[in-house]
Amino acid sequence: MNNSIIYALDFDGVICDSAVETAITGWKCAGQIWDDMPGPVPPSQLIDQFRQVRPIIETGYEAILAMRLLHLGETTAAIYTDYAGKTQALMQAAQVDAGDLKQRFGATRDAWIETALADWIDMNPLFSGISERLQRLGQQGIWYIITTKQERFVKQILKANRIELPDAHIFGLDRNMSKQEVLKKLLEKHSGQPIHFVEDRLPTLLNVLKNDQLAEIKLIFALWGYNTDADKAVAAQNPFVSQLLEDFLA
Repeated sequence: MNNSIIYALDFDGVICDSAVETAITGWKCAGQIWDDMPGPVPPSQLIDQFRQVRPIIETGYEAILAMRLLHLGETTAAIYTDYAGKTQALMQAAQVDAGDLKQRFGATRDAWIETALADWIDMNPLFSGISERLQRLGQQGIWYIITTKQERFVKQILKANRIELPDAHIFGLDRNMSKQEVLKKLLEKHSGQPIHFVEDRLPTLLNVLKNDQLAEIKLIFALWGYNTDADKAVAAQNPFVSQLLEDFLA
């Protein structure tokens, strides 16, 4: 029986440091909904603030709402205190739903890629050393990406970094599957083989931990990604492996 480790990796915050691009795309979309948003690019201090709220965001389109809140002067602390309430209120007032925002977010990215691909790629750098690590993984064994990003954007970034991964190994937003459903599918496909799931979002790992059907999967909390000091403290009290980037690269 093959006992080599199967890696299932989140994308944003594990492979790709996409926070700046996500903030800019969110800002551009917000400008299409609210006509008082100034200019095509957010002020640099709002991008810095977006990095601080990035850990609470599960799916990219939420950046539209986060950038709107930051523009309205909401503090990071206030956003964390009532994120669901504040984002829901914005959507109701603007008469948009998640489907509208996802579509708009994807279309805005597509337009950016079409007009300035190199610029878009520059805004989506891989974390230092990740490219070489993934190339080694590809030579040694099997790995997957499980992400809430749309798959075409993942493929563009991998291609730009000369990383080869079969399309069937990328599970993105397009599949309409939760990360838990994808992990269950991988367990069935690779029965008896160890699977390591590397994720930077604490709530995602906590949900996997609660699922008895996924008990065999080794959970790795990516400390280099989008998480807070409070997240790190909670993770330390759970049966995850909290891992630094240099340890993952090794």
